[in-house]
Parts: sequence; C-alpha cells; structure tokens
Amino acid sequence: MIEVKNVYKSFGDFGALQDVSLEVEKGDVVAILGPSGSGKTTLLRCINFLEIADSGKLIFDGEEYDMHSISKRNISRLRRKTAFVFQNYNLFLNKTVLQNVTEGLIVARRMPKDEAEKKAVKALEKVGMADRLESYPSQLSGGQQQRVAIARALAAEPEIIYFDEPTSALDPELIGEVLAVMRDLANDGMTMLVVTHEMNFARNVSSKVVFMENGHVIEASDSKSFFENPKEERTREFIQTILSGRE
Repeated sequence: MIEVKNVYKSFGDFGALQDVSLEVEKGDVVAILGPSGSGKTTLLRCINFLEIADSGKLIFDGEEYDMHSISKRNISRLRRKTAFVFQNYNLFLNKTVLQNVTEGLIVARRMPKDEAEKKAVKALEKVGMADRLESYPSQLSGGQQQRVAIARALAAEPEIIYFDEPTSALDPELIGEVLAVMRDLANDGMTMLVVTHEMNFARNVSSKVVFMENGHVIEASDSKSFFENPKEERTREFIQTILSGRE
C-alpha cells in the first residue's frame, strides 16, 4: 500500500533521516520505535508532507512520488487518502466536539453539513465520545480530546492513519483509553503507522515494528520476531532498557 524509499532529511548540519526505507501493507499496524531524537516523528511528518524531505520516493497505491519535488496538488490528493493524529490533539478550542470533527469534512472536502454530521456522529460513537457532542475541548480530559482527534481522523474515511506519539501528552491513567480505541481500530483492519513509546502496544497490537536510531532504520520485522528474536545487538539493548524502565 505504501512504500518509502531512501528518504533523507537534514536540518542544517543535522541529518535527521539518512537513507530510510519502509513498507506498509494494507491492514498493517506498524509501530515505529526508538529513543528520543531518532527521527521517528520526522519520518512520519515527511511521509505526510508536513516536512519536505531532501530526497526520497513515496509509492502510494502503486503511484510513485518524488518526496522533495512533489506538487501541492499531489500532496492534497494523498492527504485525502490519509489522516494524521497529533500528540497534542490540535483541536479547535472555540468549537464543539461535533464541530471539530465536521470542520474538515465541510471546509476541505465540501461535504454537505448534514452528511458531515452523520459521519462525525458515527466516528464519535466508535471512540466512545458520542455523548459529548456539544462539549468544548476545555471541558474534556486529555484522553477524551485525543479520542475526538481520532474520531476526526476516522470521519475522513482514510486508507491509513498516521499517529505521532498519540499518548505522550497524556497522564498515565488516561493512556489506556486511547490505546483501547487504537486496539479496536486494529481489530477492524485499519491500516496504521504509529510512532510510539508504548511497548505493550507495539508488542501486542502492531503487526510490524521498525526500530530507528540516529536517523537510520536499525531493524524492521514482524512484531513477534522483533521482541522475541531481535537480530541487532542495539535492538536487544533498547528492548531490555525499555522493559526495565530505564529508557
């Protein structure tokens, strides 16, 4: 479904991504792991063109795009097939839950309001937020706000959802409710590419794991092999450190 080839991205003299490649098949849940500063979020942002890579290729549904010189029109086309969930929710504070979910459908996709509201309510039901349609973000917990953000992504009916550390801004007791929604999406066959520090999610929900460090992909494999039989010594060190709570 998606293949990323030989991506490079630098910020000044800092090489954030160095010859990064990965593949995502339809129905995959791919967890991207790695220490802070490894390039995980930069990769996700380059794939969705929130950052423009210095070079690299993206193949989406069989069509190839140059990640550096892609046109705005093609970025728009690709974004209609995808959705992005940010770590800090990115909700409109002056709009209700329902309005936050319908805004993109009405404004960006020119969907009639009644149709947009039907899709929004269905998506909010999916994440357990249909009883808070008229609430404002300030009236919600962080976990509830993130579930609204996920509903906004679902309402667009994307082929894939990109998640950028969706639980990192949450208090520990709220993480579980967001991960439960993501687990349900995985069970429903939603294709997801997830930058995360949640090892239990990576181990028990994701189908594939990509481990990054210093802008490189160190190891990529199915989740079972990654955790039970990692090939690289650095991967083994990372897993042991994370699981012992020291990372």
